[in-house]
Amino acid sequence: GRPPAKSLKDYFQPLKTADSWWLMGFYAVTFGGFVGLAASLPIYFTDRFGLTPIYAGYATAGCVFAGSLIRPVGGALADAIGGVNTLGAVFVLAAFALTGVSMAENFETALGLFVLAMLALGTGNGAVFQLVPQRFSKEIGVMTGLVGMAGGVGGFYLASSLGVAKQWTGSFSGGFLIFVGLAVGVPVGVAAVQG
Repeated sequence: GRPPAKSLKDYFQPLKTADSWWLMGFYAVTFGGFVGLAASLPIYFTDRFGLTPIYAGYATAGCVFAGSLIRPVGGALADAIGGVNTLGAVFVLAAFALTGVSMAENFETALGLFVLAMLALGTGNGAVFQLVPQRFSKEIGVMTGLVGMAGGVGGFYLASSLGVAKQWTGSFSGGFLIFVGLAVGVPVGVAAVQG
């Protein structure tokens, strides 16, 4: 069942379609958000709420566990109602949760909202990969690599935006709101891909 060999140029053909860029953008927000938060939460919890590094690690692990565990459910939900519909709901939920985080005054509220955000982003991770083979059935390998790469770039961006916001304003809130802006803008992209 091995497919015919392709030239290096053939592997970049999917980048000529808008859908490939949208899928990369979706994953940059879902997986990038997940990774960026996972990397930043220990610092956030110790700086914002004075947790010890050990308890900040426990809180972060709980958030990451929730987001990781739900990922297959995201794929199943996308199978049931469609990847595009799932992503639309996921981004709205993530935007809501992270807007709440930017205003949270206590650890318990922030933790609950982070868990909700990570559940949404984990669901979105599964939904993106439900869409890739539907749109790029003959380029699954290269598209999986490109989409995964975009997720890594998104993770770097979110972690950096939180650090820059803290450095410039003394608060992490601006970094969370930048991400909220991305999450709110993505449903427009979802609608474009669907159309």
